[in-house]
Amino acid sequence: MIDFHAHLDLYPDPHTVARECVVRDLYVLSVTTTPSAWSGTAALTKDAPRIRTALGLHPQLAHERKGELPLFERLLPQVRYVGEIGLDGGPEYRRYWLDQERVFTRVLSLCARVGGRVMSIHSRRASTQVLDALEMESGAGIAILHWFSGTQRELARAVDLGCWFSVGPAMLAGDKGRALAAKMPRDRILTETDGPFVQVEGRMAWPWDADRAVEALSQIWSEPVNMVQRQLVSNLRRLTISSTTSD
Repeated sequence: MIDFHAHLDLYPDPHTVARECVVRDLYVLSVTTTPSAWSGTAALTKDAPRIRTALGLHPQLAHERKGELPLFERLLPQVRYVGEIGLDGGPEYRRYWLDQERVFTRVLSLCARVGGRVMSIHSRRASTQVLDALEMESGAGIAILHWFSGTQRELARAVDLGCWFSVGPAMLAGDKGRALAAKMPRDRILTETDGPFVQVEGRMAWPWDADRAVEALSQIWSEPVNMVQRQLVSNLRRLTISSTTSD
């Protein structure tokens, strides 16, 4: 099972969650929201070889944490994965748009400078602007659009740009999300939860709730669950090989 976008450090008891991920043999991308959170979050997984910790600077925090960009730059050579990064066009964050753009542009530039990274990217209400930035900095690495919610036209552009996608139970619970997932290339999809921010049956989502996304993809693709799982594992293997050879 794969959860390619979870905030392990933001669970009430992150050590317990990390241990449970190990017991369940999950592959997890543990994303962070600030560079200063990376070291402590990485320490959660020192005995968990299938959990990777990504270096992030969340767009919703860009205006508060832009001063951490130098720390991001110092830490970047130590990581293969970057996230959560991106842009957020929600009305409550529009006033910080310039800060968001400066941070995201700088992060992409830094990733390109070190040879590219696998990037988990937030694009809520900002899909076109995220794709514009990725097109301008094509050497930044492999872009995985987390919980993509743009239009069908924006999806087609993202596919043309070589983007990947991570989809979770919350996204696939709605008609729009399912319609988007149906058009995504099957060999560029991974599952996620976005826990603990997502609710599943009235409770916070755990990384192992990614199996619900597998079940949803099984319905969308009209394929047995085991075939969907095989495709996702193949996708992850190809992605990790690509990230290794790009270093």
